[in-house]
Amino acid sequence: MFRGIFETTIDAKGRTSLPAKFREVLVETFGDERFFVTNSYPVTLDGGAQCSGLLVFPYKEWFQFEENFLNSKGLTSTQRSSIMHTIVSPAVECSADKLGRIMIPSSMRKVASLEREIVFVGALKKAEIWSQSEWDRVRVQDMKNFPSTEAAAELGL
Repeated sequence: MFRGIFETTIDAKGRTSLPAKFREVLVETFGDERFFVTNSYPVTLDGGAQCSGLLVFPYKEWFQFEENFLNSKGLTSTQRSSIMHTIVSPAVECSADKLGRIMIPSSMRKVASLEREIVFVGALKKAEIWSQSEWDRVRVQDMKNFPSTEAAAELGL
């Protein structure tokens, strides 16, 4: 599973390094060095502002997501269209080169506001990529949205 937070940079051409720990997880846990990168769903912050990052799906997990999407019955046609245009359509298959570098397409860098300082965030069966500034905003919102002590205790926290 993907765990940890890794700060790094991305250059003007969209090249960055996938954390070594995440490369290990892809191969050891998911059995494939390939993965998909796509836009994430928008996160709504206090005041109504939205931000988004990118999602990194292990190869097989992406196809499971597609299957779940195709078979989902709880989505309206408008919601289905939004997911298709936001997440499914822009997805690109990737693999890191020998040095662990990946290329993030310019359209995705623009949507996620990736300019220089970025953060890779483990999220169990997938990973997230955020600009450092957007990640800082999301973390502030997360602290406001954190479950009550009782709810957290049910999880063993």
